[in-house]
Amino acid sequence: MSGLFGTAASSSAAAANSTTGDISKDIALSNPPEDGISDLSFSPQSEHLAIASWDKKVRIYEINAQGGSEGKALFEHEGPVLSCCWSKDGTKVVGAGADKAARLLDLGAGGAAAQQVAAHDQPIRCARFVDVPGQSTPVLVTGSWDKTVKYWDLRQSTPVATVTCQERVYSIDSKDKLLVIGTADRYINIVNLDKPTEFYKTMQSPLKWQTRVVTCFTDATGFAVGSIEGRCAIQYVEDKDSSSNFSFKCHRQTPPNTRDISNVYSVNAISFHPVHGTFSTAGSDGTFHFWDKDAKHRLKGYPEVGGTISSTAFNRNGNVFAYAVSYDWSKGYAVNTPQGVNKVMLHAVQADECKPRPKGKR
Repeated sequence: MSGLFGTAASSSAAAANSTTGDISKDIALSNPPEDGISDLSFSPQSEHLAIASWDKKVRIYEINAQGGSEGKALFEHEGPVLSCCWSKDGTKVVGAGADKAARLLDLGAGGAAAQQVAAHDQPIRCARFVDVPGQSTPVLVTGSWDKTVKYWDLRQSTPVATVTCQERVYSIDSKDKLLVIGTADRYINIVNLDKPTEFYKTMQSPLKWQTRVVTCFTDATGFAVGSIEGRCAIQYVEDKDSSSNFSFKCHRQTPPNTRDISNVYSVNAISFHPVHGTFSTAGSDGTFHFWDKDAKHRLKGYPEVGGTISSTAFNRNGNVFAYAVSYDWSKGYAVNTPQGVNKVMLHAVQADECKPRPKGKR
């Protein structure tokens, strides 16, 4: 996708040196969902984007080099869809949600309907495909408000394993052999997929308030945690790396003409750049930022986008950053109105925006 959106070569020296990013050329996805957008997921093999929504649908769009988008497929659940993910080969999309089910659409099956592939006793909050040693086919992991994580072989109707957590599962993510599970009451369970039914390590979140999201580093040595209290934590798995653990404030605003007041917003989404290993945070304040965890430095901050950001994703090459501008329920049911904005924006990532800082430069 060279010449992405026609702007890839156009970043000026002034823009490259600025810490404020430009969203004026971001392009809106065509025909977005009609209700709240809960999750975005790019295919690991092609320029296709899956979107889970409260309108009970998972939609799949094709994105072209000009930023144009076209709906290619959709499938329905019986309740709001809270999560979506792709198989590693890019042929299957799974949705999971409030109907206590996960459903799979096989894009190579010639138009066959989506099939239910997982079930829980309560809504399924998140789903991910993982590689488990000894399993010849990909395994689907689902995390639910019923306080369990289940592993599914898609050829069987019952889970191959169930792991009970301390509390409701709010967020899961996986990279290589690392699986991280964030639950209510701030528990974080770390699983080595060589032993998928055991917790390799259990800890309380280093952040003092409710966990919103956990996302694995690209090198699988650790993970980032986002909380409702405008903070992000960088956490390594092994104790030998613990000196590199830290947390920082983000997604906070000081109102004009005040000094002692800080409005604090939820960190709803964290996405790691697949090439550079830098990462984004996005939140209820309607902004997103790019960060370099190794330099402990913010690379770029972006203006408010006109609504809360509920989900984000980089494409497989890291040259497109998608963000959903949609109500995130941070102010409860009463603030959700039919007039609320629901859109997905595509940001063409410029060469300098996500590159880590040169070593030695702080």
